[in-house]
Amino acid sequence: MRLPRPSGESPRPAGLAPDHALRRLELTIVRRLEGFLRGEHLGLLPGPGTELAEARVYRPGEDDVRRIDWSVTARTTVTHVRDVIADRELESWALVDLTGSMDFGTAAMEKRELAVAAVGTVGFLTQRLGDRFGGVVVRNGRVRRWPARSGRLALYALLRSLLEEPRSVPEPATGDFAGALEQLSKGRQRRGLRVVVSDFLDGATTDDAEPPWERAMRRLSARHQVLAVEVSDPREWELPDVGVVLLTDPETGAVREVNTGDRRVRERYASAAAAHRERTRAALRRSGAAHLELSTGRDWVADIARFVLEHRRVASRLHAPPSRGA
Repeated sequence: MRLPRPSGESPRPAGLAPDHALRRLELTIVRRLEGFLRGEHLGLLPGPGTELAEARVYRPGEDDVRRIDWSVTARTTVTHVRDVIADRELESWALVDLTGSMDFGTAAMEKRELAVAAVGTVGFLTQRLGDRFGGVVVRNGRVRRWPARSGRLALYALLRSLLEEPRSVPEPATGDFAGALEQLSKGRQRRGLRVVVSDFLDGATTDDAEPPWERAMRRLSARHQVLAVEVSDPREWELPDVGVVLLTDPETGAVREVNTGDRRVRERYASAAAAHRERTRAALRRSGAAHLELSTGRDWVADIARFVLEHRRVASRLHAPPSRGA
């Protein structure tokens, strides 16, 4: 059962015809996001490349240790990393998780709708003349691909297909997401941007074991620049006190009775959810992927704008001439 929509909230994209939803999405991105990002901006993330740019101080937990510039570090006694200038005509691919757990939402939209919005935003922000954008969708144990093509019409075709993708049906867990990520890391060898949109609930565990998708994510990050977009819903991190309810696992269809009126149950649930979220953050950090967190209960445009502005400072240095001290 869906919770009532807050008063004044705009209709969710899936409630519109695909073409109208896409136009609305583009207007949201162009008007609101450009309002946050006034003036020229250099893209969503600094792209991969081969031409060296200036060195800068290493930021623990954010920078890839493989980019440490040891000569500058030795001269200054402070750890520095060396960025690279983005190549032109990049090829970007988006891996979108549309398994059962993404068909869930208790706020302004469902997670799958937010995933489509994220893909659209990345496509509009990274689109330049000659750049190509392709898609991979995981649903019901199957992997569907759209070839990488250039131009706005190709991006619209991909987004329209995502909006029209049927809902998943409950079935036993098969590791769909991890397998699709493995395929993406093995193929498509041309360097570029890889965007992975998921709730990262595939193979969720309660111990310290690494997620089943982490190794594939590491291999993908070793070759390409990776942006991991984690999509979540507020009810996944804490339970409301609404008495005894039946919870259905959207991935397997398993049903379990839970007494949300028990404070200890709510606390254990919140603790387990927080631990899983921290494991996801740590795994993405170890893999070297940039991590963008979006929630159906927050303003996703503002969250993306903050993320872009945070990386904008880095991107500006990639286009500046190397400093004399480096």
